[in-house]
Amino acid sequence: MTAVGIDVGKTSLDVAVGDRPGVTRYANSRTGVGKLVKWLLRLESPRIVLEATGGYDEPVLEACCDAGLWVARVNPRQARNFAKATGELAKTDAIDARLLALMARLLADRLRPHVPPLPWQRELRDWLRRRSQVVIAVQAHKQQAAMAPAAVRALTSRTIAALQREQVAIERAIQALIEQHATPALRFSKGLGPVFQASMLAMLPELGELDRRQIAKLVGVAPMNRDSGQGQGKRRIHGGRAPVRVALYMATLSAVRWDPTMKAHYQQLRARGKLGKVALVACMRKLLGIVNARRREELRAEGLIMA
Repeated sequence: MTAVGIDVGKTSLDVAVGDRPGVTRYANSRTGVGKLVKWLLRLESPRIVLEATGGYDEPVLEACCDAGLWVARVNPRQARNFAKATGELAKTDAIDARLLALMARLLADRLRPHVPPLPWQRELRDWLRRRSQVVIAVQAHKQQAAMAPAAVRALTSRTIAALQREQVAIERAIQALIEQHATPALRFSKGLGPVFQASMLAMLPELGELDRRQIAKLVGVAPMNRDSGQGQGKRRIHGGRAPVRVALYMATLSAVRWDPTMKAHYQQLRARGKLGKVALVACMRKLLGIVNARRREELRAEGLIMA
């Protein structure tokens, strides 16, 4: 096994291999990623670790998956904590790459390889991101128009109208993909609307393949213990996939109002003295567990996972 660490930047990729001194730099571009993947394929059983960097890592991550390489993406906080645990307090691109290579060597058995999205999932993910950008832009223009003079409001109104037309077109494209790929597991309850379904399909390909505890931890709705000695700290959710969690939160708000099962669960938690936010997070976890279990049954019926 050859341990490889890749520090991903906006314009560059710094690559460290095992105990070799120094790092190799590639451009974070289509050409640079292609050269890097060809070089990685010449290594013996490479195990690659890189950090999530808000989108800059996706081209190299997906190129490695498409080439059949083993690659894991770790949270930047996890990588930084690992660096501190080794006693390395300095931070440069080269240091980060070497530490990621060390993480690949020491923790390869504990890291989960990245599950590559299918082409339609990548397309759906891009549509969701564009929809989010358009929604934010519409809100910003409406806020500006509220306090602007008449001439500015007229210009802003035309911009808002154009953005709203774009949003309608985006939502049509999202709905077309949902109708083609969504399953009954994503539609069983009131509140599981198009944005929720699209977010699950595009950003949670592991749905149905993990147990309820694993999927809750992956999304970031699993309460984490903070106990030491005789003391017991408050359980808090931490980390996870924020876009999926936001979609799950909005779906749960609707479900606890309109779905009888979720409504009864929420009211039971509140009757037991749970705070509103605590009860809502518990309902998020329950809703995710139900969707995950239903999806797992579908995968078993299709023969895609073992019974």
